[in-house]
Amino acid sequence: MRVTILGASGFIGRHLAAALRARGDQVVTASLRDPEGAAAAGQASDVAVNLAGAPVAVRWTAAAKQAIRSSRVDAPRAFLTALAKRDRRPSAYVSASAVGYYGTSRTATFTETSSPGDDFLARVCVAWEAEADAASALGMRVAKIRTGLVLGTDGGVLGKLLPLFRLGLGGVIAGGRQWNSWIHLEDQIGIYLLAIDGAAGALNAVAPNPVTNREFTHALAAAVGRPALFPVPALAARLLFGEGAYVITEGQRVLPDATRSAGYAFRHPSLDEALRSLLN
Repeated sequence: MRVTILGASGFIGRHLAAALRARGDQVVTASLRDPEGAAAAGQASDVAVNLAGAPVAVRWTAAAKQAIRSSRVDAPRAFLTALAKRDRRPSAYVSASAVGYYGTSRTATFTETSSPGDDFLARVCVAWEAEADAASALGMRVAKIRTGLVLGTDGGVLGKLLPLFRLGLGGVIAGGRQWNSWIHLEDQIGIYLLAIDGAAGALNAVAPNPVTNREFTHALAAAVGRPALFPVPALAARLLFGEGAYVITEGQRVLPDATRSAGYAFRHPSLDEALRSLLN
């Protein structure tokens, strides 16, 4: 199989490309900064995977919010418009998305059939997925991977937290009652492979056992053998991320019902085991 990856230089993209090559697939990389070039690279592929997007874990200035939206809405639209002009195109389009689609809640539980939220990130995710669904008009099977907190040692949220926790500087964020819907990197890649190989629709890329931020913090501290004595108040999060702080101070409890129904068996359903597998 030939797979074109848009955004292959990122954390998930690097690992997905390696997994595809390891099983014998041909990987082609392209950038959405050049939609015509990306369409040219993708036209002869069986599947196009779009992982591109500006970072979300930054202070949400007006410019940052514009970049977050444009990279997820305008850039894919330009790519699919360019692809529509080609004589050939992939048979499937797999698009990244995020559990931010559901908005935030400390009490609700979300699955793939839940309605979207109405905050900034939720609206971006809705528009992001709408652009992905437009690929169906080109005769392409469409899958949308709604990702939570990806745990890997060389990137993602864990890559940022590990140095602090190993120094004993980790702590609960904003009281710790908010939910963290997490996933081991191996399962994240496994779900993308499931979509590449035939699954369609929205698939939540989260482990089946979400935890509160307090539980996550104590599990990570125990995994590195250090205390977690430095709580991060909500005010500090707002100073760092501005409006975007709500993403980490509120969170959401998300379950992968459709992902499991599609046949995916999680290798790392438990947080304690997932952390041990990564850190050992």
